[in-house]
Amino acid sequence: MPTMKWTEFFIPTSKESPADAVVPSHKLMIRAGLVRQVCAGAYSYLPLGYRALRKVEAIVREEMNKAGAIELNMPAMHPIELWEQTGRVEAMGDVLVRLGGGTGDDWRSRTVLGPTHEEIITEHAKAYINSYKQLPINLYQIQTKFRGEARPKSGVLRTREFLMKDAYSFHVAKEGPGGLDEGYEKMYNAYRTIFGRCGLPFVPVEADSGPIGGDASHEFMVPTDAGEDYLVESQDKTYAANLERAEVAPLEGSASTGTAELTEVPTPGLATIDDVSEFLNCKPRQMIKTIIFKADEEPLVALVRGDHEVNESKLRRAAGVSSLEQATPDLIEKLTGANVGFAGPVGLECRIIADQAVTLMQDAITGANKTDHHITGVNIGRDFEIKESADIRTAVEGDKAPNGSPLTFKKCIEIGHVFKLGTKYSAALDATCLDSKGKPKPFIMGCYGIGLNRIMAAAIEAFHDDKGITWPMVIAPFQVVICALDTREEEVNTLSQKIHDELEALGIDVLLDDRDARPGFKFKDAELVGFPLRITVGKKGLADGTIDLQIRRSGESEKLPPEAVVPRVKDLVEEAINSERTDL
Repeated sequence: MPTMKWTEFFIPTSKESPADAVVPSHKLMIRAGLVRQVCAGAYSYLPLGYRALRKVEAIVREEMNKAGAIELNMPAMHPIELWEQTGRVEAMGDVLVRLGGGTGDDWRSRTVLGPTHEEIITEHAKAYINSYKQLPINLYQIQTKFRGEARPKSGVLRTREFLMKDAYSFHVAKEGPGGLDEGYEKMYNAYRTIFGRCGLPFVPVEADSGPIGGDASHEFMVPTDAGEDYLVESQDKTYAANLERAEVAPLEGSASTGTAELTEVPTPGLATIDDVSEFLNCKPRQMIKTIIFKADEEPLVALVRGDHEVNESKLRRAAGVSSLEQATPDLIEKLTGANVGFAGPVGLECRIIADQAVTLMQDAITGANKTDHHITGVNIGRDFEIKESADIRTAVEGDKAPNGSPLTFKKCIEIGHVFKLGTKYSAALDATCLDSKGKPKPFIMGCYGIGLNRIMAAAIEAFHDDKGITWPMVIAPFQVVICALDTREEEVNTLSQKIHDELEALGIDVLLDDRDARPGFKFKDAELVGFPLRITVGKKGLADGTIDLQIRRSGESEKLPPEAVVPRVKDLVEEAINSERTDL
C-alpha cells in the first residue's frame, strides 16, 4: 500500500472555531477538518471524518451480522400513500420532508424523503413472507435519512440529513422461541456491544416510543452537557429512564379535606400560574394547573400541581389513548365557558385524570371556569371528585425513583433506540402471514435504530480536552501519527518511513506527517485531530538513540530505542482497544 502522508492527504485544520458553534463536538469537528457544513442541517464528511465514520459503520455492521440480522438497502424516496395508510403523515408533521415541486397527481407531490423505513420494510415483508416458517427474520440497512428539523444545531447532533442504521424484525408471536421478546433482547445486547466497542460511556434507559409507536422501548444515552435530552437515574443506579418516561415515587402525605371556604376572586388578565400566585401571594405548588387536551377526538383534562408540568407521554399511556394534542382555544372555551388560563376542575363535566401529587392538596387555588376569575379554598371530595389518578407529570429535582432512591438528572445524547412495535404497522398495511394453524396473523415487529453520526459526535463530547479530540482507539481516523521533524535529514525520513511501513503491515492505521513545519505546529495539529498515539522522529532524539512515543489521552510519553517502537505501539493499540471497551 502507498504511504499515508500528510502532504498527500486532505486535512484542513483551523485555529478558529465557527461563530455559530456552541458544543465542543461541533467546534472540534470543524477545526480538525472532519466535516464542513454545506447548508443548515447538512454536512460533508471530509477524509478524516469519513474514515472515523466508516470505522463506526464497520463495527455496527459486524455486530448486526453477528446477531443474525441481514443487510439490504431501501430507497430514500417513499410514496406518500404508505405513510397515509399508517397515519404518520399527520403524526410526523413538518418533520416529514416532502419532495414537492409538482402539482396535482405529479409523482413529486406524492413523494417523501424517508426519516425512517417502517412503512417500506413492512410492505416488503407483506410481499415476500407468507408463512410463520419464514420467521423470525431481521432486516437492516445503513442509509441516509432526512428529517425536517426546524432548527438544526449542535453540528452533526441535530441535522436534516444523517446516516442511520435501521433494523426491523418480524415475528409470528411476542413470546417464546423466535418471538419478538427474544429478538428484542438480541438487538439490545448487540447495541450494548456496539457502543461498548466504540468506547462510549453509554447508559441504557427506559424510553417512550413517540411517533414510532409500540409498547416498549429503550434508548442508549451518553451523558454530556451538549445533549438535549435528559437521563434520569436513581442514585443507587438500579433505575434509569429518559425524561419522557421517568416514573416517580408517590409523594408522601395523606388525602384530607381542608377547612377553607370556596371563594371566587377576580384575577383580571392574570392567566398564568406565576401571575396568579404573585397576585394572591401564594406559592405555585398551592395551585392546581388544569390542562385540557383532545384525546382520540374527545376532551381530556389533566390536573397537576402548579409547580409541575404535564408529561404528555405519561398522560397518553395513563389515559389509554392513541392520539393526544393540546386543546384549541375554541375547545377550551366551549368546555369551560372561559378564555384560556382560567380553567379549573370544579363543576367541569369531562374525563379528568389527576396527578398523584394533586390528590394530596388542600385549600388549593385554581381557575374558576370564568374569564378573569380564580377560586380559592378548593378541596377534593367536597368541591370536586377525582375518579382517576396516575403519575402524569414530568420528574423534577427532589423526586425519587419508584424504589425510593433519589433521582439525579444529567443532560445526554441519544445514540440508539430499540422499539417493540407490535402490530402497529403490519395491521395498518394489512401485512400478514399464516401461523401454525393456517390462520393469517399480522406480523409482530421490532424496530432498532442507531445514529452513526451521533456516535462520532458523542465520542468527541465524551473525550476531548482544551487541546482537541482524544479519540477512542478503535474509531480514531488514524491510530498513530508519525511526526517526522527535520524532514531534510535523510536518517529522519528513512526511519520514519520504516516505522510507518512496519506498523501498516501489522494492520495499524498510521499517518506520516512529512510536512516541512515547526515541531510545535505539527504537535498542535496532532493534538487537535486527536491521534491516540504520536511518534516523534527527530535529529536531536536520534543523536541520543531515542524516539519519543506519546499517548494522547493521558499525555504520558516514553523514550524508546528505534527497534522498540513498533512492538510497543502494537501493544498499546491492542491494550487500548480492550481497555476502552465499556460493555465488559
